[in-house]
Amino acid sequence: MRQKRPNSGAQVLRYNTRQSFHLRYRPMSAANPKVGFVSLGCPKALVDSERILTQLRTEGYEISPSYDGADLVVVNTCGFIDSAVQESLDAIGEALAENGKVIVTGCLGKKADVIRDVHPSVLSVTGPHAYEEVMGAVHLHLPPKADHNPFINLVPAQGIKLTPKHYAYLKISEGCNHRCTFCIIPSLRGDLVSRPIGSVLTEAENLVKAGVQEILVVSQDTSAYGVDLKYKLDFWGGQPVKTRMLELCEALGTMGVWVRLHYVYPYPHVDNVIPLMAAGKILPYLDIPFQHGSPSVLKRMKRPAHAENTLERIKKWREICPDLIIRSTFIVGFPGETEEEFQELMDWLKIAQLDRVGCFPYSPVDGAVANDVAEPVPEEVKLERHERFMQLAAEISAERLQRRVGRIEEVLIDEIDEEEGVAVARSKADAPEIDGNVFIEGEGAAALKPGQRVMVKITEADDYDLFAELVATN
Repeated sequence: MRQKRPNSGAQVLRYNTRQSFHLRYRPMSAANPKVGFVSLGCPKALVDSERILTQLRTEGYEISPSYDGADLVVVNTCGFIDSAVQESLDAIGEALAENGKVIVTGCLGKKADVIRDVHPSVLSVTGPHAYEEVMGAVHLHLPPKADHNPFINLVPAQGIKLTPKHYAYLKISEGCNHRCTFCIIPSLRGDLVSRPIGSVLTEAENLVKAGVQEILVVSQDTSAYGVDLKYKLDFWGGQPVKTRMLELCEALGTMGVWVRLHYVYPYPHVDNVIPLMAAGKILPYLDIPFQHGSPSVLKRMKRPAHAENTLERIKKWREICPDLIIRSTFIVGFPGETEEEFQELMDWLKIAQLDRVGCFPYSPVDGAVANDVAEPVPEEVKLERHERFMQLAAEISAERLQRRVGRIEEVLIDEIDEEEGVAVARSKADAPEIDGNVFIEGEGAAALKPGQRVMVKITEADDYDLFAELVATN
């Protein structure tokens, strides 16, 4: 039976380590203190969770797969939009009810009063990427085992990962220098702080050595990488390398794995990485949050690079790299959005012909400037515009996927549906969790393994997914 699903571009990612972590890591000893962990939010928050979990394991803590088996629980929260805030508060409440001892961290932790008003019994509240503060709270309420020897239970060089073994997120910076009116990320995570490129590339090397086949580069603003450091020279493998997006992509492109760029803003220097994609050094995939197509709405949003002629640049990018896939997200019903401005967005999308699109009706976020820039759009109008937008996006997606029928493409296996005899894979056009899938059917499909990269022939397409048959294994 073929698997059909709705567009995943608009889904909210939720990573729950209680369900996934214990499947991959063997417990050390019953005498070790046990910590439960719930991770909510975006891939950048997931990386924060991985770092905390790595430190916990380094210090001898065991990770519990259940509430009742944990001595305390850490909840890494999201606070970007109201629905995420509520989900985080619900998760904290569940952990308190099931366990009773809860440490809270993450983006919502910047609003400690909101958390303590609802859940006054939490042990500690810290903000995002507050690794040392989280560990300090754990030490206070659950001291580590005094005789722990870190050289007996070694943590792998790549650290603890919550993703499947064949792909991993690589976070290159924290924070953002922009002040988009709908966004409160700078108030939660601060201004841009880039990691030294030597550290980033060493982490990437360790991931590849551990068997990772796909590296997903994430940040708040990938294009701005290194700006805060004035593109400082660092060293990797004994060679000087600038802390800059182009040099990062060039180096990652030598590692022999898929490299996918997320959260790219369309600054002029992004043009420089397109030839790398055309040459097969990194994946021909750009995740660019355009957010809207109307100049007046973009002005109210205070979007960076909104003055660029993005349609002309998209055309030039595709001339250089015909296989380029562009994913983006949009907001409809932004305060003051008129029907004329919405139609400008629809016309823009028709010309841009983006491959992967997610869309969200505007949701007022506590503290966002956008709430006061103009009159709010009625809820029913937002939903109606969202429906119209996604219908157009689905039509464009279906048409562009249909063009790939008959092609031979490389895909990465994510999982095997043994009951149906189908391998669930992704092409170079598909990021995990948010894009489509390639369902491999027929002879040899069930014998494939997660993490394999294989060649398939595309046989069929629907609105968001492709179907294929196996041609060859690598």
